[in-house]
Amino acid sequence: MSDTAAPPTALAADIGLIQRIIPHRYPFLLVDKVLDIEPYASAHGVKNVTMNEPHFNGHFPGQPVMPGVLMIEALAQTAAIMVGHSADLADKDMLVYFMAIDGCKFRRKVGPGDVLDLHVTTTRGKPGVKVWKFRGVASVEGEMAAECEFTAMMELPKDAA
Repeated sequence: MSDTAAPPTALAADIGLIQRIIPHRYPFLLVDKVLDIEPYASAHGVKNVTMNEPHFNGHFPGQPVMPGVLMIEALAQTAAIMVGHSADLADKDMLVYFMAIDGCKFRRKVGPGDVLDLHVTTTRGKPGVKVWKFRGVASVEGEMAAECEFTAMMELPKDAA
């Protein structure tokens, strides 16, 4: 018998749990799953980019490119899922609002068939605080597609608090 404790199981969120944590739905739910959640600290989300997404009809006809603002939104959704899962907020109707986006840069085009890896880390925030800051990097096959820092406010409806 070993005296060493087993390492804690990493938190993760499938699409069912994601929909219980954040209010986003088609066509604005931009995260398919979240892996390797380190509570309140970091997470790795995944967005499978498909031609069926409505923005590709006009962005751009004949050469579909995922809008950069949607990559940033996917990073923010990943951060909200990480905080919501860490704080056990499933089924609590948490709302999330952007407050700032800083240092945003786009490095490569993302299109149908790409798998967007969404890595977020908390730079400021802790349980019980509404306003959080994060750093996010979105990449495809290890190549950076977008990066930014962003601030978000997360709150529960008044009757749930």
